[in-house]
Amino acid sequence: MSAAKENQVPNAPLLSVEGLAVDFATMDGVVHAVEGVDLEIAPGQTVAIVGESGSGKSTTAMAIIGLLAGGGRVAAGSIRLDGREIAHAPENELRMIRGRDIGLVPQDPMSNLNPVAKIGTQVAETLLAHGLATRQNVQQKVVEALTAAGLPDPERRAKQYPHEFSGGMRQRALIAIGLACKPRLLIADEPTSALDVTVQQTILDQIGEMTRELGTAVLLITHDLGLAAERAERVIVMHRGKVVEQGPAKQILEDPQHPYTQSLVQAAPSVAAARLRPEAFRVEDRQAASSDAEGSADAEAPGTATAADNIVEFEHLTKVYPVRGQKEDFVAVNDVSLAIPRGETVAIVGESGSGKTTTARMLLKIIEPTSGLIRYEGKDVASLTKAETRDFRQKVQPIFQDPYSSLNPMFTIERLIAEPLDFYKRGSGADRRKRVRQLLDDVALPQSMLRRYPSELSGGQRQRVAIARALALSPELIVCDEPVSALDVLVQDQILNLLGDLQREYGLSYLFISHDLAVVRLISDYVCVMKDGSLVEAASSEEIFTNPRDPYTRRLLASIPGNELNIAS
Repeated sequence: MSAAKENQVPNAPLLSVEGLAVDFATMDGVVHAVEGVDLEIAPGQTVAIVGESGSGKSTTAMAIIGLLAGGGRVAAGSIRLDGREIAHAPENELRMIRGRDIGLVPQDPMSNLNPVAKIGTQVAETLLAHGLATRQNVQQKVVEALTAAGLPDPERRAKQYPHEFSGGMRQRALIAIGLACKPRLLIADEPTSALDVTVQQTILDQIGEMTRELGTAVLLITHDLGLAAERAERVIVMHRGKVVEQGPAKQILEDPQHPYTQSLVQAAPSVAAARLRPEAFRVEDRQAASSDAEGSADAEAPGTATAADNIVEFEHLTKVYPVRGQKEDFVAVNDVSLAIPRGETVAIVGESGSGKTTTARMLLKIIEPTSGLIRYEGKDVASLTKAETRDFRQKVQPIFQDPYSSLNPMFTIERLIAEPLDFYKRGSGADRRKRVRQLLDDVALPQSMLRRYPSELSGGQRQRVAIARALALSPELIVCDEPVSALDVLVQDQILNLLGDLQREYGLSYLFISHDLAVVRLISDYVCVMKDGSLVEAASSEEIFTNPRDPYTRRLLASIPGNELNIAS
């Protein structure tokens, strides 16, 4: 039995945090990241902390488990686990608490799983460290943990490496590690932020089922208010390091009292969707544009405009990958035909592995199609000369899903945003510096970020840098591959409004890849639904969300977190 369990106080909450303050020592002085946080979690209870990037929610969680980043320390307050004070516990005691008493499911599985160690080895490591398995039975325990986390064929999966797993499978592996020692408290830090809605639902159901069976309490860190309202019994709202409101989940979300909580609810497309902010859909503009096509859903589908009205057209696009050791090839994209009307937004949605990102990468000329045509401004992209390709790459810019891997860690933020301007020699040095500062303002980043590096920014801040870089050359078409998946709802709202403003001002066109269907509804004119590489449904956004025809589309819509909640406007 762990030290915390041995010192349990009868009738005490499992976790009690009082007056918690966390400081970070930086080159610019001490930063007060968390101030005066109070919270309690009862055994078996699920509590969610919500707030925008930098609000202190993850810092609070890391303080509880004793994993603050370098320079961080608990400056004041109390953290009691089963009545035992652990705020300033020595490292050897915290090592025994982590995993055994408090489990952790972190946000990014690729950076939290060892890429050169097999999945089974990583699960075994925590079991052996806490003496819950022996060398003789550890493999059996690993298989049991992976099975409980919902991984199919666990014996084979245990022998594979993280890169051989999909995003959802990697997240399940982290769940297996976090719950392998059957802890009494599980900290889940944005466990599904990069997953599509159906996989997200499966992962959260898996966490819920496992924690119910084990009687484990859950501290859920999330920026998704719909998810918090759906999965937690209590919600704690943090802003600038302080708790501004807390209470029963549905009460907080349906009747928020604090102005900041109200702003979160109003900005959250995953909660509000069309019901709260119909004006954001520019319905009147779309009705005027499509008034001649009323009465026919097919007439509103992408690809029905004349060729002159389309900036991009896909015709029977197919991408096939040979699979080593197998007779049948893998068909990633299968006979897809669609078009992107000039100045409008076409969204592609679907589960992980549906082919949506592969389609986008073919448009960007990152990979070549096996067959079919991609036309940009009426010209076959495959036949472009070197000079024409150079011009094409200026006009078509990407925003990738993972800002950490798409930003050079050795470059400052200023150099990252200026890179395309420097490469294409846009303007003088002074002009470029002025443009970089304007782009920082556009994506709501302070000028003080210019000298920082990607590692010094939060995930949401890195994504905003990636968006600023994509906008630098004033492109005609932007391919957005999950551009707001790492952003909290307020910044997400700012970025979506920014994309909308730029589209109206400059006539930009967007190909928008997303697993967040509420965001898709908010920003898109047309929606294409992909499954297993094929296009199963394509129509106007309004048609897809109000009258979905394909059962798969209906299943995706039913998986939106908080879809059935009555959220206040």
